Amino acid sequence: MREYYFYGESVNMYSILICDDEKDIISALEIYLKSDGYHVLKAYNGMEAVEIMKNEQVHLVLMDIMMPEMDGIEAMVKIRELSNVPVILLTAKGEDTDKVLGLTVGADDYVTKPFNPVELQARVKSQLRRYMQLGSGQEVKEKLRSGGIEMDDRSKEVFLDGELVNLTRTEYDILKFLMEHKGEVFSPDEIYEAVWHDSAYGVENTVAVHIRHLREKIEYNPAEPRYLKVVWGRGYKLEEI
Repeated sequence: MREYYFYGESVNMYSILICDDEKDIISALEIYLKSDGYHVLKAYNGMEAVEIMKNEQVHLVLMDIMMPEMDGIEAMVKIRELSNVPVILLTAKGEDTDKVLGLTVGADDYVTKPFNPVELQARVKSQLRRYMQLGSGQEVKEKLRSGGIEMDDRSKEVFLDGELVNLTRTEYDILKFLMEHKGEVFSPDEIYEAVWHDSAYGVENTVAVHIRHLREKIEYNPAEPRYLKVVWGRGYKLEEI
């Protein structure tokens, strides 16, 4: 990772992969991202994106869903086999089902087209900050427990009754936040701001999708959860057990 200096401030040159079949969108995103000091890699379909991930150092991916040859969802699955870098989906307004599917298979966030450049730049900075701080050496509790759930924050592993549970990075961060505050109720906005380190605007669906998928992994019966509870009209909590 290269380092440059702008106005006396050290700026890390993170590499961002943009994948979209519309060249105008890639060109616009490239301008915005380069203005923030990022190095930009470009792909025009999912197959190209996966090949770049195999051969280049990438710190974040901006991925369109609807593309020829290999769509964003299929590419997302293959990227998750290679890396846990943040992935932000670029979605059209009517693609709600695909947004949910993308989050389910490992995307971290989404931005709806036509996107607000300021919002997109903020989302990128937020995801990079989370990704680069993970395992940064800050003092943390080595293990968190609640009933049969055990989290080892050194190895970033979660066990349910002794069995390893495979969580995405975002699911892990949500669970860690709730385990650190067992019994406390948090609204979707509060969870988003704590986990994504960004302002929360219309994020209820994003948080709900991650919570639902997390339940499917840590609950024996997600319809009757033992650990991750909804407090209607208020938010979510991890039950003290």
